[in-house]
Amino acid sequence: MGGIPKGHRKSRMATVLAILALLMFLAPDTYASSADQSAAQRIVDAAQTTLNDFMRNPKNVSLRANLDHAEGVLIFPKVLQGGFLLGGSTGTGVFLVRNKRTGKWSHPAFLKINSVSLGLQLGGGVAEVVILAMNQEALDSLFVACYTLGGNASIAIGSKGAGCERSRSLPGVVGKFISFSRSKGLYAGLNLMGSSIAEKEGLERAYYGVITWLEDIVLMDRVSNKGADALRETLKNGNH
Repeated sequence: MGGIPKGHRKSRMATVLAILALLMFLAPDTYASSADQSAAQRIVDAAQTTLNDFMRNPKNVSLRANLDHAEGVLIFPKVLQGGFLLGGSTGTGVFLVRNKRTGKWSHPAFLKINSVSLGLQLGGGVAEVVILAMNQEALDSLFVACYTLGGNASIAIGSKGAGCERSRSLPGVVGKFISFSRSKGLYAGLNLMGSSIAEKEGLERAYYGVITWLEDIVLMDRVSNKGADALRETLKNGNH
């Protein structure tokens, strides 16, 4: 009987299996990226809304004054705060760096903030947080995985609601970071001391379509997404 020689059948089968394996590898990633990309864009859009609201608030003179001199900014549009006995906070946001040569802001990297504290705490709520990194040392600290805010980093914590009690003008800035928060719920404000920052590589991969790292996004400018243009433009305009 005629037919495909045994050696050719094995070769063809190996080719088919290789193609199927490649499709299985690519297909789930494509679907996951599509869903995660939408989630990442929602975070970027929410970050722009938070920044716009903070900038328009007349109490935030300090934010507008210091943004022009900041080397980096973290925006967490939704930080969930914990409740009874075991308190804490968690939220995902974006991190952008200003190019010292051009003055342009980078595309956003995605970071998660976590904080856990023990003590008698009642209630919970949601906070929006904007953190300015005021010098190179502050930026360097954020490139360390799960960097803990506090300790070696001096943070000026914003007052309850919108605004900042300290560092109302640049010459008065003594901290490496300046934090602004607007809280809702039963908490008067948000204490960021002891919070940890971690990179969200999955969101970054989904948003930019490639495997990328923090430095590639905010320092090397190796990836881009037009969905972040509005946020970058808001940062560029600052208080102008």
